[in-house]
Amino acid sequence: MENQVTQNSNTASRRDRRWIFWMEFCGKYARCHQMPERSFFLGSYQFPLCARCTGIQIGRVLAVLLFPVLNIPVPFAPFGIPLEVSLIVLPLLLLPLVIDGLTQRFTKYESNNLKRVITGILWGYSTVTLILTGIVYLIAKFA
Repeated sequence: MENQVTQNSNTASRRDRRWIFWMEFCGKYARCHQMPERSFFLGSYQFPLCARCTGIQIGRVLAVLLFPVLNIPVPFAPFGIPLEVSLIVLPLLLLPLVIDGLTQRFTKYESNNLKRVITGILWGYSTVTLILTGIVYLIAKFA
């Protein structure tokens, strides 16, 4: 019985050390504020990224995964949409985060985590898609 208690406390301390590592890593390299009231929790563990930064990372991953599938250059039309339209639509996806963030910063309005994660996904997706679209365009133009 004593061995089982020791094993459980070692498991918890390893889990805690892993959580502390990710909290420090994300705070340092993702530059996330990690405010508890703006973060998701899994049990008693706070996500290492706030809701908005979590959304941004999800959006970035989605963009990288979907770009090769949806990007069909004909002669150059990402997502089957002409480049000119993409360069208008994708930056528009940045606006919800900017509006939500600035409204929250300069008024008494307090956003919620669902809005933060959705605006983060839009931001992450559009920024990476814009970058990838630019890279593909430059390669196609100069190749």
